[in-house]
Amino acid sequence: MTCSRREILKAAGVVASYSMLETTSTYAAGQPKLGLIFPPKDRGVPEEGLAMYGSDVEYLVEGLGLPSMTPEGYETVIDKIVPAAETLVTRGAEAIVLMGTSLSFYKGAAFNQKLTDSIHEATGLPAVTMSTGIIEGLKQVGARRVVAATAYNDEVNNRLVSFLGEHGFDVLSIKGLGMEAMSGPGRVTTSELIEFSASVYDTAPDADAIVVSCGGLRTLETLAPLEERCRVPAVSSTPHALLAGARLLGLSGKTLGYGSLLAMQ
Repeated sequence: MTCSRREILKAAGVVASYSMLETTSTYAAGQPKLGLIFPPKDRGVPEEGLAMYGSDVEYLVEGLGLPSMTPEGYETVIDKIVPAAETLVTRGAEAIVLMGTSLSFYKGAAFNQKLTDSIHEATGLPAVTMSTGIIEGLKQVGARRVVAATAYNDEVNNRLVSFLGEHGFDVLSIKGLGMEAMSGPGRVTTSELIEFSASVYDTAPDADAIVVSCGGLRTLETLAPLEERCRVPAVSSTPHALLAGARLLGLSGKTLGYGSLLAMQ
């Protein structure tokens, strides 16, 4: 399913009027369990996931211990991904999402698919990566010409441009915050991220969507304000990876108040 820009913007205007969902960490018995593999070692249950789906989904988390957001750093944890997925199976996961956008796109589309296939083959569970969540989101909103605001350095940004190009997207402009330390993205405030992302869009206003890439950035609350300001759909790492995971569990993934894509499911 794809939608025109007019339809996306109409949806964005509607969902902006809804308040954010109440969050909770209390799970009801029998709720579907989504396994999440995070690059940081000690990442807890994602706050964005609780805000999006409350107690409708139980999150099980395993961490990899990624030392830095660089290709050299990614190489140190690749072999830990499948064992983490296998651990999630023993904990009761029913589907698995590999979080960390750059961790899965840094070697291109074929490598991203290989990671997905490896998780599925080792566990027997449906699996998806954060990078695939971004691609699925862009396709659903009908994007072709995009801008990208990221946390990354130039080398990782160049790899993101190549990855998006492999999937048929033309990146008109990309700019990163130059971060390599794992702690960096978490220090970026909502208002700072909105301003930064909007400034990247302003360099290429002919774009039909904005990508905000890095699972370490908290982007959920930026989506609706960013869409209202720039008048194009916004697709970002953690929210749309969690959307992809919810779909694997058989849920619609729909939630209101956080941008047009999450509202249209």
